Amino acid sequence: MDCRPASRSACGTGASLLGSTPITWVCEDWWVPTLTVVGGLPGTGKSTIAHLVAERQAMLFLRVDRIEHAIVAWSSLSHPVGPVGYAVAHAVALEQLQLGLDVLVECVNPTAVTRDAWVGTASAAGAALLEVEVTCSDQHEHQRRLATRGTDVEGLVKPTWSAVAAREYEPWSRPRLLVDTAVTPPDEAATQIAVAAAAARRNR
Repeated sequence: MDCRPASRSACGTGASLLGSTPITWVCEDWWVPTLTVVGGLPGTGKSTIAHLVAERQAMLFLRVDRIEHAIVAWSSLSHPVGPVGYAVAHAVALEQLQLGLDVLVECVNPTAVTRDAWVGTASAAGAALLEVEVTCSDQHEHQRRLATRGTDVEGLVKPTWSAVAAREYEPWSRPRLLVDTAVTPPDEAATQIAVAAAAARRNR
């Protein structure tokens, strides 16, 4: 957050390093929390990229698949759990954004309904929004990744290529940051997302 000494409405006060006279600090007007939603089909590399962005930018990180798996582990529900995982992610993201924290959500985000819901959450919090779609234009590479990758969530069964190819996934109908991992390495993709998120904040 960009804060500086000033005399107008304060966001906090602190003692001067040169004495006991308090210094009033205000935050720059352009500062708003940012919601970054990284979506895409399983196996495209979105988890790897999202982890990098969250770690580098010190963002609160929500993974819908991890939420869904925890719900199944601690309740009578079984996969697929329907919209409940997304509902939990929205509630947690909204609360954190309202506290002024940047939030990164990783999910498949497959339809206009799920995508529009994130717009609503950002709007309700007065936050900036960056929508990201991660793809892999090389079908053979996408299949290879699905066949060889492990899992970092104990007990979570990763989908097969046939399951991914058969699942519902609607084309996007509005601009978003498109990252093709067939030609963009994770490090470069994470940098692109960080830069775009900063621009979304400034343009809010």
